[in-house]
Amino acid sequence: MDKRVQFDFEIDFTNGGGLQGQGFRLDINDDDISDGDLAKYIVEDMRLLMVGKVRIFNKKIIKEKHKRK
Repeated sequence: MDKRVQFDFEIDFTNGGGLQGQGFRLDINDDDISDGDLAKYIVEDMRLLMVGKVRIFNKKIIKEKHKRK
């Protein structure tokens, strides 16, 4: 079975404002992912610009089939 990470996040933008996500899921290739790597993955995957601080909460690894090819 594939692995995915489920988590909540908050992103602050350097030009003001922010973005939040709850119960967000992403495919991962290993059994775990660091908060720093996960933050980088979110920013790159969503193609966000002007990103300041990224906070990760309630992270857990789940066994679930990958959704992307």
